[in-house]
Amino acid sequence: MTSTPEFHAWSPSHLTVIFLTIGLPFLLALIVHRTKSRLLERSICFAISALLLINYVAYLIVARDFGVTTWYRMLPLQLCDWAMAVIIVALWTGNRRWLEVAYFWGIGGTLQAIITPNLRYGFPDLRFISFFVAHSGIIIGIVFLMLIYGFRPRATGVLRTFAWTEMYFVVAFTTDLLTGENYGFLLHKPEAASLLNFLSDSRPLYLLEFHGLAFLFFCALYAPFAIVDLGRKLQTSRTA
Repeated sequence: MTSTPEFHAWSPSHLTVIFLTIGLPFLLALIVHRTKSRLLERSICFAISALLLINYVAYLIVARDFGVTTWYRMLPLQLCDWAMAVIIVALWTGNRRWLEVAYFWGIGGTLQAIITPNLRYGFPDLRFISFFVAHSGIIIGIVFLMLIYGFRPRATGVLRTFAWTEMYFVVAFTTDLLTGENYGFLLHKPEAASLLNFLSDSRPLYLLEFHGLAFLFFCALYAPFAIVDLGRKLQTSRTA
């Protein structure tokens, strides 16, 4: 009987995933820009969304084989699950408001999950593959759409996404209290090292700091665009 490979952060397999997550959307967008093919663009959007859905359904089917035997452990209540649903809608519709929410959730939360994954199993274990297909697929979809549409978030998007995040917190935290699960890491910190490890060990303070950290992440993700806007205004005022 072969032993299950253990996940090691920054191992060759982990670095390969990070490289593909960053490089693939730029390559796909470059091909679409060069070919100027609307059909190719829609095919890529369909392929990414289909891969995310198939991967999610496949995991539910084999979850029992991985020791997940209770229904409440398979609920789509991680923030990445919600980000996946939002980016699938954005890929299918091209709706920029959904893409805006996906940007803040995906880059703010899912990207951290790729860099510091709460994962025990290494490549080529199916749990490793499923985890990174789900999380990397979200990032690839977001960056691809941003490059294709020339999309940029707005300041109001920070507040809108934070409001959606509060809704997620309520649903996930209520479920955590009822089931004892740890969706969203709202009951306790993840096992893997992450920014959450620097938060308080007191649950009320931990949750308050969690909210503050989420809002700061959203602001930080909007900051580069705000700086560019400010620079353009200053340049316009000098030439006027």
